[in-house]
Amino acid sequence: MPRVGLTPAAVVGHALELIDEQGPEALTLAAVAARAGVATPSLYKHVSGGLTELRRLIAVRVTEELAEQLSTAVQGRSRDEATEALLRAYLDYARRHPRRYAALPQAPQEEPELQHAAARLVGVIVAVLRGYGLEGSEAIHAARTVRSVAHGFASLSTSGAFQLAEDLTVTQERLIGVLTQGLRAWPTA
Repeated sequence: MPRVGLTPAAVVGHALELIDEQGPEALTLAAVAARAGVATPSLYKHVSGGLTELRRLIAVRVTEELAEQLSTAVQGRSRDEATEALLRAYLDYARRHPRRYAALPQAPQEEPELQHAAARLVGVIVAVLRGYGLEGSEAIHAARTVRSVAHGFASLSTSGAFQLAEDLTVTQERLIGVLTQGLRAWPTA
C-alpha cells in the first residue's frame, strides 16, 4: 500500500528539491527516497518505471512550469511588449531555478504528456508572434529564433559564461531590442 501523502506529484516535488540543491546529476531513486522518508523500493509504487519515469515526470513538470510562467508574463500584452515580457520571464525562470532549468529537455520526446507540455510552451511563443502577423511556416521560423535567443541567453547566463564586467541587464536590453526589431521586419508570407 502506498504511503499516505506520497503521490507521484510529491515524489517529483522531492526530486525537484534535490535537483535545485545539488543538480540533475545528483538525482537517484535512493536520494529521492531518503528525502521522502521511504525505502527506495517504495518509490516504485508511485513511479513504476523507476528513474527513467521520474526523469520524464520531472521534464513534464519543468516544461509546464516554464510554460505557465511565460503564459502569465505575456497575458494582456502584444508585439514588442509581449516579446520583452516573454524573454524576461524565460530568463527569470532559468535564474531562479538554474539546476531545474538544466533538466529541461531541449529535444522533442515521443511521450504524449511531455509533448503536450512542450506544445503549450511553444504555443505561448507562437501566440506572441501572431501579434506581428506571423502565421504558418514563418511563425515556425520565428518561434525557433525566439526560442534560440531565450534558451541561449538563459543557458549562458546561468552557467556563468558571461564573465566580462559589463552589466548583463544592458546586454539583455540590447538583445530584446535586436529581436523585436527583427520580428517587426520579419516577412509575413
